Amino acid sequence: MNYDLPKDPVILLGTINMKLRDFYDDLNALCDDLDIDYDMISKVLGDAGYFYDEVTNQFH
Repeated sequence: MNYDLPKDPVILLGTINMKLRDFYDDLNALCDDLDIDYDMISKVLGDAGYFYDEVTNQFH
């Protein structure tokens, strides 16, 4: 499945965090399942000031 991601970083943040919370044990599992690039998600959200926290399994 190739998931169509929101272009707005804040909406992307909410979407990714919701999916992580409800469906996936970690960001790698989400990226593998939805066929999205881990580095791209990290860069887009990182450029908006967010980072992935493995302990909480969320971007903050």
